[in-house]
Amino acid sequence: MFVRASVFTLAALVVYALAAPTRRTNTGDVTFFEPGLGACGQTNSASDSIVAISSTLFQSLQGATANPNANPVCGKTITANFQGKTATVTIVDACPGCAQFDLDFSPAAFSQLADPSVGRLTGVTWDFD
Repeated sequence: MFVRASVFTLAALVVYALAAPTRRTNTGDVTFFEPGLGACGQTNSASDSIVAISSTLFQSLQGATANPNANPVCGKTITANFQGKTATVTIVDACPGCAQFDLDFSPAAFSQLADPSVGRLTGVTWDFD
């Protein structure tokens, strides 16, 4: 009986470990844009802490459909880090001009990491929350 319970417990732990999402840190550039109506179907402003992820990433994540408004990544958050500063932003749009792991922030979100006069930040690390 003890052996059977141990085997069951071990099997359950293996299944649980395989089902857990793997956290992966991404690295890319961060720029900023003047928001409006985004791919997720919401209108946003420059004062919102929002982000557009690359169109490549937006369209390739699990659950993406032909209707971008229904993309399950919409409304998820990303935490980005740059030179000791952190910004948490909500995904609301896709960025057609961004490389795969680049991000396009609203001006308010960009200023959490650096002065907007910088224009582009290189080597920003980020994760989906």
